[in-house]
Amino acid sequence: MTNTRVLVIGEALIDVVDRGDGSAPVRHVGGSPLNVAFGLARLGIPTTFATEFGDDADGAAIAAHLAGAGVEVARTAAGAHRTATALARIQPDGSAEYVFDIDWTFPQPPPTDRADVVHIGSIGSLRAPGAVGVLALVEGLPSDVLVTFDPNVRPALLPSVVETRALVERYAARAQVVKLSDEDAAWLYPEDPSSAPARLLAQGARLVAVTHGAEGSVVHTAGGERRVPARRTAAVDTIGAGDAYMSGLIAALLPHADALTGGEGLDADALDAVGRVAATTSSLTVARAGAMPPTAEELAAALAG
Repeated sequence: MTNTRVLVIGEALIDVVDRGDGSAPVRHVGGSPLNVAFGLARLGIPTTFATEFGDDADGAAIAAHLAGAGVEVARTAAGAHRTATALARIQPDGSAEYVFDIDWTFPQPPPTDRADVVHIGSIGSLRAPGAVGVLALVEGLPSDVLVTFDPNVRPALLPSVVETRALVERYAARAQVVKLSDEDAAWLYPEDPSSAPARLLAQGARLVAVTHGAEGSVVHTAGGERRVPARRTAAVDTIGAGDAYMSGLIAALLPHADALTGGEGLDADALDAVGRVAATTSSLTVARAGAMPPTAEELAAALAG
């Protein structure tokens, strides 16, 4: 695919980061789908982000942040709503715990005619009422559109495990690519988290990537699995780490989009290369504060090093 355009759908918000050291909280633009869209654009991929945010100072910060990377914005709700926030409390190990203040309605779905790839995930794909419209949009896409999905589970904002799992599996029936963390797998499939990749592949996904933090990730396909080591780095915080992995994964899979939508598999060398790009993109992001993923030049230099 040349000049591939990715449409990302989901929430935009402001991360209010409390480092727990007595310093004043710091505000960063965030939201998992926003981070993925921003990361894709930083890698030089034409990207449209369909989202909703308010006509307030936080909304202006989101708009400026996306414009800085060249992301095209399609607003799916009138600007009268306040901009969503997520209070992120940084733990001693660098991980973050979140408290959300968000509504997601999705009353005005974006056009999809220019999209070769559609990425959906997190609150935007799973929280009603907006998730109803997102699912309908995804299920109505032409079969040659590559769909990628990251549930990025936020339990406090979701219905029961049973209901959420059914929705995740319904997305997996259309998405060729699913990425989830080991924490997502443990929440969705508490009786056997290790069964998550096989269950999602059985629904129809062609590739399922499961991240395991500092232990790396595992890329699963019907033909087997490939373990991808994490790239060593000094982590400042983990905000946006999974989202950066997702944007790197999508970018690396673009040359294989036709094979994925056509039902063909990727060979072991291709899976290794795809996993390495995703892991490197993530490692470069956690090495600096907030969700600031690498540029195409930074990623190329790291891969060459």
